[in-house]
Amino acid sequence: MPTEDYAIVLDYLPEGHADMNVPQYRREKRVAQILGEEFYSLLEVAVREGQNVSQGEHIYIGKATREKVHHIIRRLNYDDLTSTGKVELEYTLEKLVKTQEPKFVRFFNECGPLTTRLHRLELLPGIGKKHMWDITKSRTEKKFESFKEISERIKLLPDIEKMIIKRIIWELKGIDDRGEQIKYKIFVGVPLPYPEGMEPIKEEPKALEK
Repeated sequence: MPTEDYAIVLDYLPEGHADMNVPQYRREKRVAQILGEEFYSLLEVAVREGQNVSQGEHIYIGKATREKVHHIIRRLNYDDLTSTGKVELEYTLEKLVKTQEPKFVRFFNECGPLTTRLHRLELLPGIGKKHMWDITKSRTEKKFESFKEISERIKLLPDIEKMIIKRIIWELKGIDDRGEQIKYKIFVGVPLPYPEGMEPIKEEPKALEK
């Protein structure tokens, strides 16, 4: 899976996992569960001594010097999240999908079929063959520019932001709401380019004080 540069804190456990079958003196402390903001990776990280993080905080986790993160402990599965982390995940995705709207609109404008029988659009909950054909036909006439425009031009389309959030959560869980395995990923771990000229400005990581 591609590496992340920035992430959002879902939960912070200053004393580590209380439910782990490890003596307290050996337990990894100052643990944060985070969501990568570009590839939606779920990770667990160790926070540096003398630093704290809070839910919803935007932190640097890339390869340069990290101000708050000492090291990445492991990749997480959805079920590894704390109950707080699971609640915060959905809230965090709501904010990310809104701020990252241009790249998802580009997905609607450019994504193609996965196989001769299955289009990527059909992997979004609520989109079947009819909506898929309506979207692909409409985008050849004029590219979409926003979620609002997609909803206005495609009749009876479910809420786009909710569709995307649900699909990301399915991919993180590995199963959909019916308990069926997720075979293909279209968002998690998949590079989604922004339209040219609409790329977000990358923040430079803060230099550590000596």
